[in-house]
Amino acid sequence: MSYAEAGGLRIWYEEHGTGKPLVLLHGEYGSTETFAPIRPALAARRRLIAVDLQGHGRTADVDRPLRYESMADDVAALLRHLGLPRADVLGYSLGGGVALRTAIQHPGLVRRLVLVSTPFRRHGWYPRTLAAMSAHDERVAQQMRGTPLHERYARVAPRPQDWQALWARGGELLRRDYDWSAEVAALPMPVLLVFADADEIPVSHAAEFFGLLGGGHRDAGGDGTDRPASRLAVLPGLTHYDVLTSPALPAAVLPFLTHPARAPG
Repeated sequence: MSYAEAGGLRIWYEEHGTGKPLVLLHGEYGSTETFAPIRPALAARRRLIAVDLQGHGRTADVDRPLRYESMADDVAALLRHLGLPRADVLGYSLGGGVALRTAIQHPGLVRRLVLVSTPFRRHGWYPRTLAAMSAHDERVAQQMRGTPLHERYARVAPRPQDWQALWARGGELLRRDYDWSAEVAALPMPVLLVFADADEIPVSHAAEFFGLLGGGHRDAGGDGTDRPASRLAVLPGLTHYDVLTSPALPAAVLPFLTHPARAPG
């Protein structure tokens, strides 16, 4: 567990387990601790590098807006700092957006990509979810004081008083429109998409996402010859909030990370 000076940011990361590296990127207002329920299963097979993104957890904020693109550059800078020419990357929710931008902006650094409960465009979220995210500001941050989310932040953050500023910056990020469909279709690495069947993102968006990656267009054939390199998992009986705690997640992720690779298409 340590800090690294990477990309102009003093970024906190933790390492667990041994094997090929797997970077873990948490969701909005979260930290490395959100992976604790599935960390033992993943660390039994992989060298985990869990990161606290800008302004989250033990990584203090800096004088720049929160952007998926700049946080992706931070992840790339950390990998170079650690001397890792390539790594697998798993991101959840906000961290999924950062993981996706890392693969788009630094494709040579990402061997395989796992995106959990994250859309490829802003309007992939349900409208009600979008409305709630758009309302994030300092007033909502004040209402969240005393919740487990706030208590975790207050326990580990270098400046606990930044809680309200984090929500203001997070809300500004979440109100920004984006559509990365063209970049997704051009990704060179295999991608695993994981969604809950009662997620904040419709299953129809998951299917569209998979289609951009070459999936869902044809029968794979009896011998699987036409199977796409990327994969889609819709985990039953789960939501956006508990998918990260379910043993079904590492059960889906680990086989994907180890199956023989071939070019997408």
